[in-house]
Amino acid sequence: MPTHERSSDRGRREASRLVTETGAELREARLAAGVSQTAVARAAGLSHAAVSRIERGASAYVPLRRLAVVAAVVGLRLSVLAYPTGAPIRDAGQIALLSRLRTLLHLSLSWRAEVPLPVEGDLRAWDAAIGAASWTVYVDAETRIRDAQALERQLAIKQRDTGTDRVVLLLADTRSNRLILRSLGSPIVSPSIPGRVIVEALRVGRDPGGSGVVLL
Repeated sequence: MPTHERSSDRGRREASRLVTETGAELREARLAAGVSQTAVARAAGLSHAAVSRIERGASAYVPLRRLAVVAAVVGLRLSVLAYPTGAPIRDAGQIALLSRLRTLLHLSLSWRAEVPLPVEGDLRAWDAAIGAASWTVYVDAETRIRDAQALERQLAIKQRDTGTDRVVLLLADTRSNRLILRSLGSPIVSPSIPGRVIVEALRVGRDPGGSGVVLL
């Protein structure tokens, strides 16, 4: 069973690693250029001690702008990329949306929140999983559809990697979300069954038998 690390702890761990690795790269570039820490400090407008701390990874909260300047001085260009790796923190609207669905479930059904994908080292998670002895429905909740195509791809990949044909996209029942769903040429999750059928099945503790969009 994969471990599920808190996102804030993961962020701190990644920050420490990046600071250490970047400092080492800056040091190697400086040595390759044959210049001293004093010369780099002078060119960057910093103290010798500040440059030394950066190279050793000892500046836990070194400003990004300062790293970029030091990198430029030693002939490097600092690059920062951000990409999705795990589930983001949920806002109050998403939490309320999930709670509304949970209140509709039959008492015989289980409810698990923040369920990691069954892939070793994978940081992604489903917002919830609803289950009985022989079946599980995975749930992702969104208060507002911002990019329907990106959301469709994200769900398809998570569905594939989980190995399931039972996924519920839980959406806030708003005019904006309804308009976007009507404008799509194909179902956003598949195999698709009507949301009302899914809700009715879950009310009575029955397997919905497929995937679909539920508006609440």
